Amino acid sequence: ELDMGYKKTFQLPGTVIQALATKETLNSTTLWNFLADAQSSNSFEVGTMGIREESERHQQEVAPKNADNVDEVMAAADAAAEVDKEETLIPTENAFGGSFRNYEENETPLQKQVNQFYKTHHENQTYEFVQQMHKKWLTLDRKVMGIWEAAELLNEIVDESDPDLDLPQIEHLLQTAEGCRKAYPGEEYDWMHLAGFIHDLGKVMTHPVFGGEEQWATVGDTHPVGCAFDPAIIFPQHFANCPDIHDSRYNTKYGVYEPNCGLDKVHFTWGHDEYMYQVMIRNNCTLPKEAQYMVRFHSFYALHTGNAYDHLCNDEDRAMVHWIREFNKNDLYTKSYEKVNVEELKPYYQGLIKKYFPEKLNW
Repeated sequence: ELDMGYKKTFQLPGTVIQALATKETLNSTTLWNFLADAQSSNSFEVGTMGIREESERHQQEVAPKNADNVDEVMAAADAAAEVDKEETLIPTENAFGGSFRNYEENETPLQKQVNQFYKTHHENQTYEFVQQMHKKWLTLDRKVMGIWEAAELLNEIVDESDPDLDLPQIEHLLQTAEGCRKAYPGEEYDWMHLAGFIHDLGKVMTHPVFGGEEQWATVGDTHPVGCAFDPAIIFPQHFANCPDIHDSRYNTKYGVYEPNCGLDKVHFTWGHDEYMYQVMIRNNCTLPKEAQYMVRFHSFYALHTGNAYDHLCNDEDRAMVHWIREFNKNDLYTKSYEKVNVEELKPYYQGLIKKYFPEKLNW
């Protein structure tokens, strides 16, 4: 993601980044020209923005006299493309051949199930309900087990809120982890690999061993409670019968919160994100703050995709949104029916678990 000074942000294919990286010097004029030519030749799309128009504007206003040679940059792009043919691009279809997170249609049995799930979720996840769930679950006295043991429990769980995949959850955990590992290879990012592996472990709440919590109280997108619901939340129409929308304590912009109080002070719909985060910090997990944010807020799509609730965020939250978005690319777009080799990957992730977690945790 690159910011050109006009508050315009783009996501570029790896080939473009590689090509630009071959330049010894790179000024903004070079980049504008490169984007303009690439868009003109349909090399890629950059949202709905007119790159050529912005490029010409940039040339007129701030372009330096010694602009780099565009032909040289384009040649570098062609060369990089040849080397980069094997690069994994963000897919456009989910495991069922449809678009990711398609909540508009309500035709297939799975789509109808997801719609009904969120109706129940939005009507019941109130501020008071969340307080009750904190008291119920954060005693962490239900089971003592290790991280890998928790992952194996997920073999028996399929997420009813997910329109993109209906495989057992351990498959999704390893798909996500391996996606993170490919995007951010190297030991310096091993914390992100492990975050990918553990991010959904809180779904064990639905397992019979834990009492079989209702899925609407465990999975699905999360959002703040105790303040007005933002339209960026999926299925906003299902809030019509939520008691909080009619309660003056909870239906204003800030509700029970102070402006920019920070997400750590905000109560969210109860689910696996918050539960796993609390399991981590209460069992002395040493994963860095970035990984903690990934686990705690990866389902907060209204923020990291819809750009909502900034009025509750502080500076640390805003800085961490970048990492949540990087994580989300591998959480969402790695969902497929291509199974991973669990036994082959097991030693690597067990090593990371040993590095960052105690052998046994209270759940």
